[in-house]
Amino acid sequence: MNEFVITGEQSGKRLDVFLSENWDQAESRSAAQRIIKAGEVSIDGVTISRVSVKLTEGQVVQANAHGSIASKSIIASNIPLTIAYEDEHIAVVDKVVGMTAHPGSGHLDDTLANAAAYKWPHIVEIGEPDRPGIVHRLDKDTSGLMVIALTEPAYTRLSEMIRNHEITRIYSALVHGIPKSQIGVVDAPIGRSPFYRKRQAIDENGRPSRTHYKVDYVFGDFAFLEIRLETGRMHQIRVHMDAIGHPVIGDQTYGRQKNLPNLNRQFLHASKLEFDHPMTGERMSVTSELPSDLTRALEALQ
Repeated sequence: MNEFVITGEQSGKRLDVFLSENWDQAESRSAAQRIIKAGEVSIDGVTISRVSVKLTEGQVVQANAHGSIASKSIIASNIPLTIAYEDEHIAVVDKVVGMTAHPGSGHLDDTLANAAAYKWPHIVEIGEPDRPGIVHRLDKDTSGLMVIALTEPAYTRLSEMIRNHEITRIYSALVHGIPKSQIGVVDAPIGRSPFYRKRQAIDENGRPSRTHYKVDYVFGDFAFLEIRLETGRMHQIRVHMDAIGHPVIGDQTYGRQKNLPNLNRQFLHASKLEFDHPMTGERMSVTSELPSDLTRALEALQ
């Protein structure tokens, strides 16, 4: 057990920053965060799990870490990735449908995070231990663009940008029915469904959620939408579109209406990311064309 008494000069610092600067076992801020979240750090005898807690002069910080906590905890897997953009600080990956963003139940070594750890081995020390470099996610059955941090400063800034809604995320979707308005906003809070553990639902006590949509084309009884997320809650687009009576085609969780005969997944694709580069400030716009299975589904409708 290592013990530190906070000095006046150190007062006001974040716990994870303090440990990364003053403790050899926390070789980076990300490593410090992993140790804190593992329950190995206390302040004045109280275990702390919040990495951003501010320290005060005179407090006693105690920290312990087993090697397995501080070291990488994700399996690097040689899985091909389609890279839409890459520099020394960030990469934008075009995720294929069927790939999970990070390890979880039933997926330990076949996720985008596993592939990223193989392609960029150094990122295992950046961000969360099981999702290195990842600052946002896409559902398994949603294809398209995800930005990944390749350096710790980029991770910190990208995380802030996600929280502050500074990254514009645009999706292409095909939905059942034709919205009455060509342009609209769904403003409804989302929380966990009280009836289905793995589902989200509209909940007045949930987190504020806003989805903007625009009708681009109409195919009979279906509408092709451009959708922009203002917030990024779990399953947000799918929950909101179902709530207004226009569920995403192929969604087997929300809506549950009949799918197109030649489509085996939900018609939802993350088609564009727009943001200021986290390190250079340069305006970025990265696009992804519709995958072939979605293109074929549209051609069949036409």
